[in-house]
Amino acid sequence: MLITRECDYAVRVIRALSGVERLSVNDICEREAITAPFAYKILKKLQKADIVKGFRGVHGGYSLNRDLSELRLYDVYTAIDPDMRIIECLDPDYDCARDGGNGTICLVHRELAQIQNELWKLLQRKTLKEIMES
Repeated sequence: MLITRECDYAVRVIRALSGVERLSVNDICEREAITAPFAYKILKKLQKADIVKGFRGVHGGYSLNRDLSELRLYDVYTAIDPDMRIIECLDPDYDCARDGGNGTICLVHRELAQIQNELWKLLQRKTLKEIMES
């Protein structure tokens, strides 16, 4: 897995919204050098995950719906990419001829699964507040 640009920009959106009551999409884009179409796509996913809240109307915009002390990189990344895996064979729906077929066990698959679990633990280790204040 590569941490996608969309995941990176989602953290930037949250950074822009931290410490302010509400921002328009244009303000977010200006602060974090993100294009508006990309920002809308990210905000829609963050809103669906209940990380941000959207407001309509003349004084509309977006605000954080959760405190930075409640959010971790894992939360943001999985809101953007729920099927985040370092390699496709770790997807439970992936049919791997090397793992499980004819009673075989792929030792590489087993090792990569452990690496994936460690990565998830590392992404959950610190809150965004801890990261942004260090």
